[in-house]
This record gives sequence, C-alpha cells and structure tokens, in this order.
Amino acid sequence: DRAITRYRVILRSPTHTMVMAEPITGRTHQIRVHFAHLGAPLVGDDLYGRESEDIKRHALHSASLSLPHPERGEEISVRAPLPADMRALAEKLFPKEDIDGEIEKALCE
Repeated sequence: DRAITRYRVILRSPTHTMVMAEPITGRTHQIRVHFAHLGAPLVGDDLYGRESEDIKRHALHSASLSLPHPERGEEISVRAPLPADMRALAEKLFPKEDIDGEIEKALCE
C-alpha cells in the first residue's frame, strides 16, 4: 500500500522550509521518511537526516489531532501551540514578522 502525506509551504528561506504536513495514511515515521526522500529531511532528524546544533530532537510537532472518542464515538479535536524549542529554531531561520503571521495563521486553519 502507498503512504500519502499532503503538505503545503508555510515559510521558506534560502536554506530551510517550514511546512504544514498532513499524513493521510498512518505509516510509522511517514512524514520523516517522505521529506527525507524529497531531499528535505527534518531538522534534527538523526535517523533520516542528521543531528542539529539548533534543536535536540527532530523538528516535528503535532499542532492538531482529531480522533473518535473510544466510547462515545464523537470526534475529539485538540490543538497544541508550537513548543519553545521549535519557536526558537523558527526565529533563527525565518524573519520574526513572517513567523508571527504565517505560523499562527497555519495553526488556526
């Protein structure tokens, strides 16, 4: 079976791109594998790319998650803000005015 990930660019610099990725299928390491295959591994991904001095883990964050409640079946949706270490990484890689506008807009969609 194929693994499918939808994504769109949020911010771009000469060396890095921030994307909003949505895994359509649910394969292990799917987002990490897909971006490594495209030649754009996640910053800090020591398995599919390389470690980074700027962040101590792979720069992947689940901004939102929706799933059915295990007993009632109704959909549960949760959102999480960008963690401090990823915010610091973004501020190092992209202009601050772009970060404030584009990340917040993407997280609210």
